[in-house]
Amino acid sequence: MPLRRLAPRLPSPRRRLLRSLNPSRAMSPAAATAHLATAADPDEDLCTSAAGPAAAEAEDVSPAPARPLPPPPVSAEERIERAWAHWRRLGAPRLMVAPMVDNSELPFRMLCRRYGADAAYTPMLHSRIFSENEKYRSMEFTTCKEDRPLFVQFCANDPDILLQAAKMVEPYCDYVDINFGCPQRIARRGNYGAFLMDNLPLVKSLVQNLSANLHVPVSVKIRIFPRLEDTLAYAKMLEEAGASLVVVHGRTRDEKDGKKFRADWDAIKAVKDALRVPVLANGNIRHMEDAKNCLEHTGADGVLSAETLLENPALFAGFRTKEWKEDGGEHGDSGLDQADLVIEYLKLCEQYHVPWRMIRSHVHKMLGDWFRMHPEVREEFNKQNKLTFEWLHDMVMRLKGLGGRIPLYRKESVVQTAANGQ
Repeated sequence: MPLRRLAPRLPSPRRRLLRSLNPSRAMSPAAATAHLATAADPDEDLCTSAAGPAAAEAEDVSPAPARPLPPPPVSAEERIERAWAHWRRLGAPRLMVAPMVDNSELPFRMLCRRYGADAAYTPMLHSRIFSENEKYRSMEFTTCKEDRPLFVQFCANDPDILLQAAKMVEPYCDYVDINFGCPQRIARRGNYGAFLMDNLPLVKSLVQNLSANLHVPVSVKIRIFPRLEDTLAYAKMLEEAGASLVVVHGRTRDEKDGKKFRADWDAIKAVKDALRVPVLANGNIRHMEDAKNCLEHTGADGVLSAETLLENPALFAGFRTKEWKEDGGEHGDSGLDQADLVIEYLKLCEQYHVPWRMIRSHVHKMLGDWFRMHPEVREEFNKQNKLTFEWLHDMVMRLKGLGGRIPLYRKESVVQTAANGQ
């Protein structure tokens, strides 16, 4: 499948991120297309390697011929049964890569799958720009046959535009997900994400329109309200509107800092107890012991992790960073370290081409501890205007040669994944 880009090229990483999240306010589709064609930021180019393996053969992603929709459920019972039947056909995945803007792209998803992730989300895609602009699609949406189960996430505030975008991806995913959880100011300005919690009729119509017109199920990712009763009413409304799966991030819209605010697992448990469709938990998953505890505490059908995976894509295989190593515990040097994971990630990027800005971001995250030990290497990396795979491989080897290796730690996994049938 061809690579797909959503964001216009902009020299400033911060401005580039803001405009990609809210291009409707930043520029028109025509202006965005022109900007893509003329901008010269090397980080916005697709990564290529003359010496590396050829990129994976692109799939034809032309819209599939229209096929009849399945008959609508005749009852609420049938709708619930369909939701669970689909979930079980996918193997009832329990450990998932959360959606992350510019960070849950195909090579990173495939790396996490290699280390135990059962399913994954794409980055959040802007439905209007995605539906209107082929350049955005070809750079931002990428998948392959091994990239399943897959959730494709959109932000939206127009039911018809969302449906148009969703129709383009439904042949290549297992759920179309609606982002009702983004708490950033740019989402407020764009009128999407968690700020649609102020417009529940629109939320309901977005879900209803998708569920009535797609062949794949609709999932939603939400945050909680300050009052539990409001959260439960919200979740029940989403289920009744046609959501086949609900992901609950256990923080409110105002609790943006995941390190400052603990996720409320009690609220997630209450939603799980109240709903009849699968419910997934998001928040406070830093290592596998957290995953085990969250599943036990909430009764959720699976967990998502985001920020911790960026530093440690091997989290779901039982590896943890030194920050989360238990003093005097059973964790020992696993023989694997984050530099090894960067090399694996770069090889996947040589196979599945993505913009260099994504690669730069992942290298910063995965090698953060190493860069703190060797700041001179970090400075060289930051000053490198045009990245190449050869330069990055040499940089990683140099870090390894400088000494002070930082291992990942591991003990026998405490959670059985869907892969072994548990």
